[in-house]
Amino acid sequence: MSQRILGIIGGSGLYDMEGLTQVEELRVETPFGDPSDVFHTGLLGETRMVFLARHGRGHRLLPSEVPYRANIYAMKKLGVERIISVSAVGSMKEALAPGHMVVPDQFFDRTTGKRASTFFGNGVVGHVQFADPVCSDLSGLLAGTASEAGAVVHRGGTYLCIEGPNFSTRAESTIFRSWGVDIIGMTNLPEARLAREAEICYATLAMVTDYDCWHAEHEDVSVEAIIATLQKNVAMACRIIAAAAAKIASGRSCACKEALKYTIMTPAELIPGKTRADLDLLIGKYL
Repeated sequence: MSQRILGIIGGSGLYDMEGLTQVEELRVETPFGDPSDVFHTGLLGETRMVFLARHGRGHRLLPSEVPYRANIYAMKKLGVERIISVSAVGSMKEALAPGHMVVPDQFFDRTTGKRASTFFGNGVVGHVQFADPVCSDLSGLLAGTASEAGAVVHRGGTYLCIEGPNFSTRAESTIFRSWGVDIIGMTNLPEARLAREAEICYATLAMVTDYDCWHAEHEDVSVEAIIATLQKNVAMACRIIAAAAAKIASGRSCACKEALKYTIMTPAELIPGKTRADLDLLIGKYL
């Protein structure tokens, strides 16, 4: 039986993973530069876990500065087959209150194009199916485990990804709500796209910290309010992850594991040597 390897990307407030044994720090080189920080690997029960602080320890990287390609490529290089992304988000609906957890199943992009969110280019073209951007198996497991752990969890919904680092204006927040989105954040869409191209299952555990600035009866979002709520949520998130890790099967039956099959448009003989070498980890088996 192959060992289960679960990747965790920790967002605001989650900079390490408690409970790991046989912990090692690993620096991983990638064709896309350095990842956000060193990786911490270890065992959580019988599951091998690979943890990365998205913004770096000490929270040093803006959402637009996060090296998303390097992070996901390194996860793939370390053998990760599933990623749980833990993220702080704002709520765009009354029912999604601060302190609740959301496991979204859709994303909407409002970034400005500054972020590299594909491994393709430089002589190779690929078009990956992304209608359903999260792994239904992993997100279902995550939502069920969150409920069992005692969290107030909402399964499904749309995560609106904005550029940041500033929060929304009141006009933007009102318009975003009219679109029917559920939560708002700054990081998860590039990760989800790249994870799909890397054939890694991806799911988000979103921790609601505030009501953005649309709610007339609540104070506008602030760093102070976010941190106060995060301190309560992070402990719960760690319990959810530990419980989910114990339930993950050694094999995968979802379509994520073959997401690149039939998607590469460029004939192998036309792909430049360097590009082919850089992407061999991802596309080599299809060439």
